Amino acid sequence: MRRFALVLFLVASLQAARAQERPGQPNQEPAHVRALLVVAHPDDESEMAGTVYRITHELSGSVDQVIVSDGEGGFRYSYLAGRYYGADLDTEAVGRALLPRIRRDEARHAARVLGIQRQWFLNERDDHFTTDVDEVLQKTWRTQRVETWLVRRLRGGHYDVVFVLLPTPDAHGQHKAATILALRAIEELPEAQRPVIAAVQASPQESGSYETLAGYPITAATSAAPQFRFDRDIHFGFRDALSYQIVVDWVIAEHKSQGLFQTTVGQNRFENFWVFAANSPLARQRIDALSKEIALSLPETRSARAPR
Repeated sequence: MRRFALVLFLVASLQAARAQERPGQPNQEPAHVRALLVVAHPDDESEMAGTVYRITHELSGSVDQVIVSDGEGGFRYSYLAGRYYGADLDTEAVGRALLPRIRRDEARHAARVLGIQRQWFLNERDDHFTTDVDEVLQKTWRTQRVETWLVRRLRGGHYDVVFVLLPTPDAHGQHKAATILALRAIEELPEAQRPVIAAVQASPQESGSYETLAGYPITAATSAAPQFRFDRDIHFGFRDALSYQIVVDWVIAEHKSQGLFQTTVGQNRFENFWVFAANSPLARQRIDALSKEIALSLPETRSARAPR
């Protein structure tokens, strides 16, 4: 009997020690967040990869993703991937023919890393790089089709939060278009059913400045500075040897067809988030609690290490 009690004591002690090694407060109640990512391209999820991993692996939450374009325009830097996949992907005709399937597969592999449960590919045309969002909304994409699809998904998904990319003037026009269409779709819902919508920008700095996108007042944020952030350099595990940056780098590595994208490994420490003013009053009441759950809170004995 004493031996059995000793075994129970040792098991309980081991579980407590492991809990102390995990990121987040050991006794923290999971938030069970339901999130939807609305992005333009396969690989855009990397901007918020630390946050997504935090939700799916540490907060008992769930994350879905919709990717609007087919990604065929990303052929120009696919020379190395062409050797990997056995095709001349950096040749426009070959790249446009093969990349939609390849990039869907890469997105699925990245989703496995992050714990994304469901993905939808709307297969709108990825024509070419442009910062002109009007061109994308009026000429390249079937805008009404995308918006209608998003409204239907939001109604069925019952999400707490929608994450998009920050629509800065110098951003890809398709990034901005996906964000605008997500904002419009949320406005179609009854106020009580609207999720919080927040935009992310990965950066080496924990600060930044954002202004409303010209011609699109729906993109106004509640402040010029980010409202909350996620630090990828938080360390954890045995001797604090691991960090969320490893997860981000795994995600980047899955998108092999995007050769230039691979050069961003280890560059951006912070995921900075802006909250849109278009959020309903009810949604704004939830954002503070939600951001505290997502932004990592560690025991006092732990802190983020300085970048090396």
